[in-house]
Amino acid sequence: MNEQATAQFWDEMYGRAGRVWSGNPNPVLTREATDLAPGSALDAGCGEGADSYWLARRGWRVHAVDISAVALDRAASHDEPEIADRITWERGDLTALVPRPKAYDLVNSQFLHFPRAVREPLFGRLADAVAPGGTLLLVGHHPLDLDTTASRPAEPDLYFTPEELVATLDPDSWDVLVARADPRGGKDREGRELTLHDTVLRARRRT
Repeated sequence: MNEQATAQFWDEMYGRAGRVWSGNPNPVLTREATDLAPGSALDAGCGEGADSYWLARRGWRVHAVDISAVALDRAASHDEPEIADRITWERGDLTALVPRPKAYDLVNSQFLHFPRAVREPLFGRLADAVAPGGTLLLVGHHPLDLDTTASRPAEPDLYFTPEELVATLDPDSWDVLVARADPRGGKDREGRELTLHDTVLRARRRT
C-alpha cells in the first residue's frame, strides 16, 4: 500500500503540528463554487475542514470525509456552533469508500494523490456520487511541478493532467466546464520563488 494512503501516515503528520494547513479554504473551491446554489456536498479528503466550513457558511450541508482521526478531531473542534449541524464528519478510507450514487450536488476533491491504479477508480466513485445537475470539482498537482524545486514526491504516477481527468468522464453524461492547468506562485524549501500548476476539472452531470 502507498504510505500516503494510510491513517498512520496522516495521523502522524497532523499530530506533529497544532495546524498543518492555513485554515483558509482552497482558492479553486472558492472561485469555482461561489456561484453554485447551496445543496448537499461531499468533501472528500477534508483534512482540517477549511473547505467544509466555507461551504457550510454558504448554506451547504456537508459530508466531510478523511482518513485521519487527528485531522477530523481538529476540524470538529472548530468553534462555529451556528453551522455545526450542517457538517457531518466521517473517518473513512477514500480508497475503499463507495459514496451513495447521485447523492450530492457538489463533490469536492482537493489534492488527493494516489497511484493511477487507485486514483482512477476513486475518482470514478466520486463522479458517480454527483447528482444530476450537480458539480464535480477535482483539483491536484500537475505533472509540471515535477520540473520545479517544489517539495513534491518524485513519483510521476501520483500526478495527473486535466486531459486525463476529462478522458475518464462519459461525454454523454457530463459537460466539462473547466479543464486546465492553473499557474500560481510558490516557494520551495529554500525560499526560492517558483511557478506551480494546479490541475483543475469542473464538470456538471447531465443525467
